[in-house]
Amino acid sequence: MENNKHTSKGMHMRGPGMNRGGGEKARDFTGTWKKLIKYCKRFLVPTLIAVICAIGGTIFTLLGPGKLSDMTEVITQGLTGSIDLDAVGRIGFTLVAFYLCSIILSFTQHFIMTTISQMVSQRMRSDITRKINRLPMGFYSRTSHGDILSRVTNDVDMISMSLNQSVGMLVSAITLFVGSLFMMVITNVLMALTAIVAILIGFSLMRLITAHSQKYFARQQRHLGELNGHIEEVYSGHTVIKAYNDEDHAKRIFDEMNGSLKSSAFRAQCLAGLMQPLMVFIGNLGYVAVCVVGAVLTMNGQIGFEVIVAFMMYVRFFTQPLSQIAQAVQSLQSGAAAGERVFEFLEAKEMEDEDDKTAHLEKAKGYVEFDHVKFGYDPEKIIIHDFSAKASPGQKIAIVGPTGAGKTTLVNLLMRFYEIQGGNIRIDGISTRDLKREDVHSQFCMVLQDTWLFEGTVRENLIYCSENVSDEKMEAACKAVGLDHFIHTLPHGYDTILNDQLNLSQGQKQQLTIARAMIADKPMLILDEATSSVDTRTELQIQSAMDALMKGRTSFVIAHRLSTIKNSDLILVLKDGDVIESGTHDQLLAKGGFYADLYNSQFDKAS
Repeated sequence: MENNKHTSKGMHMRGPGMNRGGGEKARDFTGTWKKLIKYCKRFLVPTLIAVICAIGGTIFTLLGPGKLSDMTEVITQGLTGSIDLDAVGRIGFTLVAFYLCSIILSFTQHFIMTTISQMVSQRMRSDITRKINRLPMGFYSRTSHGDILSRVTNDVDMISMSLNQSVGMLVSAITLFVGSLFMMVITNVLMALTAIVAILIGFSLMRLITAHSQKYFARQQRHLGELNGHIEEVYSGHTVIKAYNDEDHAKRIFDEMNGSLKSSAFRAQCLAGLMQPLMVFIGNLGYVAVCVVGAVLTMNGQIGFEVIVAFMMYVRFFTQPLSQIAQAVQSLQSGAAAGERVFEFLEAKEMEDEDDKTAHLEKAKGYVEFDHVKFGYDPEKIIIHDFSAKASPGQKIAIVGPTGAGKTTLVNLLMRFYEIQGGNIRIDGISTRDLKREDVHSQFCMVLQDTWLFEGTVRENLIYCSENVSDEKMEAACKAVGLDHFIHTLPHGYDTILNDQLNLSQGQKQQLTIARAMIADKPMLILDEATSSVDTRTELQIQSAMDALMKGRTSFVIAHRLSTIKNSDLILVLKDGDVIESGTHDQLLAKGGFYADLYNSQFDKAS
């Protein structure tokens, strides 16, 4: 194996309270809703049906006061003689029919929009899930898990609620507003103008409040995502926080974020909350003004009493939509703020499409070559300048060195978790750039320091993504890592469900992940501190099983315990990002260099 110098650095983790957001950018309310409308274009026909139902239901409501006016006129004329009860009955039945049609159409509109909003939410969550698998690993080093979860849950729910509540309400309110205005104008122009003046004042004030409140709705959603991210980090690391007595600091950061959320939410809701009472006040003002003007016109004999009755209903219909419009606008603002965050995620730059790649590896022999590799997590800051290395099939390659020397970086590049900026990496002579990522991943089993188990049975965790695994093979792997006896002590053996009620030690979790890798039986292996959480006796047992597994397979082993890699075919020693030594264990000890110092220091500590 050959090597040139390269530089590397370890990735740093985002700690609780680290700032995740940059400067606040301008919010595009209209642009976001255009994206939402485009996203929902497949539901255009049912949405139009819902809009038509909303308009129809509102029109039937608007026809009611006219019939009520006719009924009042019949009754008024009958006060001096006899009341035409047949006419009253006909008008009454017609009025009931109008209101029943209004209720049926309104319910239909609500049912359709509820169905559409839930289907949009379902599709959006599915798109986010697919997007998660298409984003490069670098994206997740810049974004907290809690913030992503907030987009999937809080923001999508907010969009769904906004679609469900605002669209139908806005259409009904506008129809009611325009329809009642038309009916008032044809009934009496002077009284209509009186109402319009009051309403224009209301619209001006509402517009002023809306312009100021939108930025606070956007800020509220951003602060909510940041708070969720902090809570997720603190919860997952609560043991470390307690061990270092950092509860006060974590709580202080939480209080700061919680305070920011409270402040933005208070301002958003407070400004939005002003609209409804303001609209009610203006509506009542218009109602009083119309009543006064109507009374004067009646006393002058210009209109009859039935006109006042109908007009009072129209004025109520005219002012009522203002509160509904205010609520709908508030909901649209919240939906736009949430939609911006969701589309920001959905529009993030994905990994390149690889459907056109035809190169394929069925089962690699295990020849691996690093050819003048150049890489940096930040393209502007190159950390591996020129690294070359070769591994033959069946070799066990150990990568050792102090923390942050770049050991895991090499593995990340080999697996194509990150794309190199220069040079080439080949497997069996084929560049990994010419292979699809899933083809590269299918050649490797990985056992990492961080164990990952999901809620499911022990069996499901062991045979994860492996097909046609027999019980004999699964149990043999567990016996090899010393886990079979423990599994049989569980309530249901291999069918025991792993959840929060079943406490496994870190070592037992790591044994499970090692057994999972043995069952997968891939051509090449990557072991990143695979035995770091097990005791010495279990480590010896696992090491024996791993040695048997690695026979005939190219294996890359990252280890701090140098005693576990003494039998490696080649040891690559990294320090400060440079490959400073390479050779077998005996060769490196004979050199008396950095590796010998590392090994002897561990031996001295063990003694």
